[in-house]
Amino acid sequence: MQQVEAYLRERRDEHLRQLMDFLRIPSVSALSEHRSDVRRAAEWLAAELRRIGLNRVEVMETGGHPVVYAERLDNPGGPTALIYGHYDVQPVDPIELWTTPPFEPDIRDGKLYARGASDDKGQVFMHLKVIEALLAAEGRLPVNVKLLIEGEEEVGSENLERFIAAHRDLLKADVVVISDTALYARGVPSLTYALRGLAALEVHVIGAKGDLHSGAFGGAAPNAAQALVQLLATLHRPEGGVAVAGFYDQVRPLTPEEREGFAALGFDEEKLKADLGVDALPGEPGYTALERLWARPTLEINGIFGGFQGEGTKTVIPARAGAKITCRLVPDQDPERVLDAIEAHLKAHCPAGVRLEIRRMGGTPAAITPIDHPAIRAAMQALSDAYGAEARFIRTGGSIPVVGTFGAVLGTPCVLMGFSLEEENFHAPDEHFHLENFDLGMRALSRFWHYLAEGMK
Repeated sequence: MQQVEAYLRERRDEHLRQLMDFLRIPSVSALSEHRSDVRRAAEWLAAELRRIGLNRVEVMETGGHPVVYAERLDNPGGPTALIYGHYDVQPVDPIELWTTPPFEPDIRDGKLYARGASDDKGQVFMHLKVIEALLAAEGRLPVNVKLLIEGEEEVGSENLERFIAAHRDLLKADVVVISDTALYARGVPSLTYALRGLAALEVHVIGAKGDLHSGAFGGAAPNAAQALVQLLATLHRPEGGVAVAGFYDQVRPLTPEEREGFAALGFDEEKLKADLGVDALPGEPGYTALERLWARPTLEINGIFGGFQGEGTKTVIPARAGAKITCRLVPDQDPERVLDAIEAHLKAHCPAGVRLEIRRMGGTPAAITPIDHPAIRAAMQALSDAYGAEARFIRTGGSIPVVGTFGAVLGTPCVLMGFSLEEENFHAPDEHFHLENFDLGMRALSRFWHYLAEGMK
């Protein structure tokens, strides 16, 4: 491992120049004018993978932006890891808030600024350089490696699930490794072992055949907007928590060890309140804010619409009103059962005089990898070694749908070994990546592959 780390140190400047070349490609998947740039980024990746020594490299069509597939299978009968990431990036607006142009990478104060620097080009690139270093220093990889790098993550991975299902045999692996998550904090090596899932729906409340004059019909006709807010108010208990019957039935409880681990992180609720500009952190009673953020389910009203919303006053009784609702789910919750429960609750509590239309918008289950899995143990050891500090287990409150897809379609657990920081402005102007994590992260990855080979014999 010393030779691998020496290789990375000696070529650091060269590797940063290469990463900057990658970052200069404006692979914005959401904008049609960048369609050719997205493909150019895929071709850049493929060329680099061939150059560093992958045996099989293909740019594969999906019906949208292509995926890049590569493999190096040096260990017949040995464990196989599938590395997943994405090479597409978010739009850059508002561009006037960037200190330097988003596709002209710039290093300032030990940070690399560019769109995609942390999400996710920089982290994908780290995997390539570690593979290159292992092959250059040792002549082979400790485990079999496959790579699946997509170009549609920032637009919902519309074609990826079908691609994975159609290529099960090609993508078969013992573990998936993803570097598209964040460390708990700067200088705190940490491994995400669980993600929340998602369920979504819209509810529409319909009253009279059309909007009505409040002077002529107020006091007799049903008001769709008023009925909607009455209905939405029934979804939560006054003290916090979700009031929908059955909502918590499938929830996997936190273990005492998990709660102790969360508490040991020293999460500062007062700082969170200050950062948010609020004087309270409402939510489900009996749990800390961090436990609610990471490991408890939520039901959120994301938007309300209906009635008159223009300037001034219009004395109208709205005939229609609606709301968008999403739930963050935790392990063992089935999105369809959760949506069934919410739909039943809404129908049971519908005010008189109005009717409901409910539109389900799908969902994805939460994902969790047991912390005693050999790949998790290998990652924790590698992180602790590289950072010189005890690695911590963390969860994240967000969702990465492809993690659930890997579990459902391939039956493969995921190691979420990310090296970005929440403060790095991904999806915002002045996105950047701390170069200390570029260095320490590659040290951790180079050790991880050896520890994984040993742990999964």
